[in-house]
Amino acid sequence: MNDYQRPSGFSLMPEAVKNILIINGLLFLATIVLGNKGIDLTSILGLHYWGGSDFRFFQFITYQFMHGGFAHIFFNMFAVWMFGTAIEQVWGSRRFLTYYLLTGVGAALCHYGLFYFELQPLQALFETYQQSPTVENLETLLHSPLLHTYWSAEVESSIRSFVEEFNVQYSADPEKAMIYSVGYVKDLENLIMNAPLVVGASGCVFGLLLAYGMLFPNNVIYIYFALPIKAKYFVILYGAIELFSGIANVRGDNVAHFAHLGGLITGFLLIQFWRNQNRRKFRY
Repeated sequence: MNDYQRPSGFSLMPEAVKNILIINGLLFLATIVLGNKGIDLTSILGLHYWGGSDFRFFQFITYQFMHGGFAHIFFNMFAVWMFGTAIEQVWGSRRFLTYYLLTGVGAALCHYGLFYFELQPLQALFETYQQSPTVENLETLLHSPLLHTYWSAEVESSIRSFVEEFNVQYSADPEKAMIYSVGYVKDLENLIMNAPLVVGASGCVFGLLLAYGMLFPNNVIYIYFALPIKAKYFVILYGAIELFSGIANVRGDNVAHFAHLGGLITGFLLIQFWRNQNRRKFRY
């Protein structure tokens, strides 16, 4: 009697891709369940800016498995399955997983590296006030366009509450009010440092997209399941769109476009590095 059962569906999926989908799905469910119990798993495992007090090194890896909503995780995991399956079959699970995680790290470094340079002028204002706490410097800081770049409902509420309290204290005891303001400005700086939070596998997905375009350049991809385009041209087109969107920096756009570009760049560098290694092995 033949007990053989033909593998199908999930069992046909390569190991790394399959486990990535499982881990993302489990963490997405855990985020919902624990969120109902008052535990913010996204804040714990999402990637904070390295200048903030909430940053932890493990977040460079864990943020890649966290998502901000159903649509976010669905489209990312669909792309992991769509592109990752073919790539893992060529590379094998170990190289695929190494590539996947490193492109995620590269995406984060690109995103927060840019944030670091953008933040320097504002940090200079914070340092100026800490060194010379005067009413004039306080007004300069709170009305600075640089501060409004990082404006949010939380920052606005915090500043409004501070100004009301500061005015009350200043009318009664100016010296005490200035001491209070120094502590508040330090808290405000920490609030802004901790505000950025990156989650999602998009950087990894863009790395996979780049790898797919380089491994299968002439394969046809259907945009919205209707418009055919070769993979190599799709990568160039999508990369150009992300670059334009990142430079445009439209207010209210919370997509980390330079993280996507970081995934592309890191993926390209890794593939070139591995190709050079293979050439050296072939020569000797």
